[in-house]
Amino acid sequence: MFDPFIAPSGTLLGLLQRGRGDGTLHALAAPRPEALAALNHCVLSDPRHDWQVENRSLYYARLYLDLDGGIEEIERHLCDADDHLDTDDSRTGLALAVLGHLASYGRDDALALLRRYAATGSNWAWALDELALRDDDAGLRALAVPVLARFPENAEGRAELATTVRDAYEPRPWRLWADDPRPSVGARVRAASEQGSFDRWQRQMRPGGPGPGWGVQAVFDWAQEGLDRGSVLHVPAARCLSAVAGPEDRPVIVEAARSGFDGARCAALHYLAAEVRDPVVLDLIEAATLGASPTVAEAAVAAFERMCGEAAVERARRWAQRPDALGASAAGVLACRGGAQDAPLVLGALRDAVRGEGPDAPRLWTLVDGAGRLGIACAAPVLRHVYRETSSSHLRGRAAQALAATDPSFATGFAVECLWDCEETTREVAARHAETGDIRVAERLRRLAADPAEEAEVQSAVRSRIGPDAPAV
Repeated sequence: MFDPFIAPSGTLLGLLQRGRGDGTLHALAAPRPEALAALNHCVLSDPRHDWQVENRSLYYARLYLDLDGGIEEIERHLCDADDHLDTDDSRTGLALAVLGHLASYGRDDALALLRRYAATGSNWAWALDELALRDDDAGLRALAVPVLARFPENAEGRAELATTVRDAYEPRPWRLWADDPRPSVGARVRAASEQGSFDRWQRQMRPGGPGPGWGVQAVFDWAQEGLDRGSVLHVPAARCLSAVAGPEDRPVIVEAARSGFDGARCAALHYLAAEVRDPVVLDLIEAATLGASPTVAEAAVAAFERMCGEAAVERARRWAQRPDALGASAAGVLACRGGAQDAPLVLGALRDAVRGEGPDAPRLWTLVDGAGRLGIACAAPVLRHVYRETSSSHLRGRAAQALAATDPSFATGFAVECLWDCEETTREVAARHAETGDIRVAERLRRLAADPAEEAEVQSAVRSRIGPDAPAV
């Protein structure tokens, strides 16, 4: 999937793509056709950089309800001929998840479209998972025949069906179908389930990793073989070393970390850093980042980030201003484990990351958290910029949490719009901090408390503000 185009943050489309609370508020104030057009654009062209961790579906479903929007555009998208040409989950997953939430709110048209797509669409498994959570038994049983028809009655089809049943995210439909008295349904599903269990057992009986009697060199060889195949085994190899290595093996492991083959060197660095916390590893990490192997340099930085203790923090203070990956990692270590004296270094790294890499820089996550943890009040302007501009709803949520700890205006500012945010963790922060003197806050808190689709953590935060022992809202 290509990176999506994200509109400027000051536009309605840009706000909705980011999942910001202001997106909902602006959409409700905009002309309805314009708001629905922007909403449909977001749902049909997933704006998330990582759809597996960022939330949008409940946010968009709630806006469909608020705008009394129809699902005709979603239906056209799902029924388009491209559905059988572009079968990537990213094309239809968000639309199906939105339909699922709409169905849970009682929208029969959304439920009917999900059923039809589960029977005929290419991403039928996702639709079936949505229905497994929301449809009744009769609706699911009616889908048994069209779903099973996708798997031919031959060896290949039986193997594919067994894999599908074994790996099903929501097992409820398959359990219902296994009880179906028809041989073409119940017997097939039961046989597929038994085959899937047998396949799992076979995999467990054929372990491909370390075995009894292995020594340090065998673990190094295994790590190198994995690297040659393109598999990164540094961390599991380090754990294996902790099981097989004794004090007498330390010189061999240190030498491997200094000059071994890449696989062995990476495993040894991780072992010395995280498993035994050997102080000598700090010098070895610095040397590894200056070497010719990018693989070893990357593993060295990762090993440093896994270290605990004051020695690692003290070394991070020396490295934090380095203009390389180790310097960025050191600033992240100070953000996570440093003290008040490290605030200037964390703030400098935060500003440099935004200036040099923009509001979506991967290292901002740790630095934003650190600004909040250390209570760096003068970081608030940078945090506000990250909050407004980032396209990552998770990073925005972290910025909101940091602003709650550093910005006195947060309760009357961003916290209010966060009550409508797409991420439940951000809504939870808002529910704990938003100033209830704003009439919009009181109304929104009551609505979240009564919404059955809202997450339990958010509702707990809401109850702490509007419960019988809380101040009047």
